[in-house]
Amino acid sequence: MNLTARIAIATYSVRPRGGAVHSVELAEALAAEGVDVTLVALGDPAEGFFRPTSVPVHIVEAPPRAGTLTERVFSHIDALESGLGADLADRFDIVHTQDCISARAAARVRGRGAGFRLFRTVHHIDDFTTPALIECQDAAITEPDRVLAVSEPWRRRLLDDYGVNAAVVTNGVRVERFAGAARSAEERGTLRSRINAGERHVYLTVGGIEPRKGSRYLVEALGLLKVMPGPRPMLAVVGGHSFQDYQAYRDEVLGSLDSHGLRLGDDLVLVGTVPDAELPGWFGAADSFVFPSISEGWGLVVLEALAAGLPVVASDIEVFREFLTHDVDAVLTGAADPASLAAGMARVRDDPELVRRLRSAGAATADRYSWASTARRHMELYAEAHPTRD
Repeated sequence: MNLTARIAIATYSVRPRGGAVHSVELAEALAAEGVDVTLVALGDPAEGFFRPTSVPVHIVEAPPRAGTLTERVFSHIDALESGLGADLADRFDIVHTQDCISARAAARVRGRGAGFRLFRTVHHIDDFTTPALIECQDAAITEPDRVLAVSEPWRRRLLDDYGVNAAVVTNGVRVERFAGAARSAEERGTLRSRINAGERHVYLTVGGIEPRKGSRYLVEALGLLKVMPGPRPMLAVVGGHSFQDYQAYRDEVLGSLDSHGLRLGDDLVLVGTVPDAELPGWFGAADSFVFPSISEGWGLVVLEALAAGLPVVASDIEVFREFLTHDVDAVLTGAADPASLAAGMARVRDDPELVRRLRSAGAATADRYSWASTARRHMELYAEAHPTRD
């Protein structure tokens, strides 16, 4: 497809959260298809994105961290609006935003007369409680010219709750990046030594400790699993950076470890945010992957785990059922149900034949979701908004 539109992929952060990862991968896949694309984000211009990119980037200086969530959101919108000012905005035919902050900032710039078409991908909808943030999020969904969703459940919610007819364009995965994760025995040994794993069964989860990640239920399930017969389990938690402040929830979850017979640094290890180049190695160092989210837009890290050949245990929610099938390519357990989750985790620890089947089918599932196909679907939608002119 000969797409002449100049595209900006805009996001509120350069840190390795799902939206930023999606933005970088999509931009690079579009560039590989010959699209003129630039990444725009808030961050430190001297540092750039969480990894080097093969496409041009425009980093807008992020504001100092404000006190309340509402203050942080609006200060970020103001900063990105300023950075997307008329000179920059005139460089693009389409500004494709990936969150409510970048969508609201771009809508303001467009409202001052910039001629670009405004796209928005809704990865999920936050459970804001303050009227100002609810109104801001609503506007970020209804103001764009074209709205995309990463899954069918979210498409239906956007239609039912907002009257917005979104197009579904799923996430992708670079299979080759994660398929080699377990090839280096030396790296596997080094990373496992870092967390003193020994011969224990290491469950990996990515995304930190947050309410929607089901962290409370995962800790309780780990406690139940620890007293079951079989190899001692260990949970490694990679990631943790978040725009929202989950410190109180995190303190509550970690404070409950003792009541579940668990020790921080032994049964549960907080690895934290790791360099992007190191991330595949953690998939290779683990024995299985667990992701008990109670709310998710898609679950990009699940695809990465499947590509890495890890048996996956995930919650049985509608979003995951869109691309996972219970006992075929993943074990799906009851959402917010620690007993069900512990039973599923035990199965991937104790049943080698199940693990073999999951790995084989999981790799086939990951192969169906490439960033190249995701990029081509985006190009079709961009072309509808900006037809090629002779």
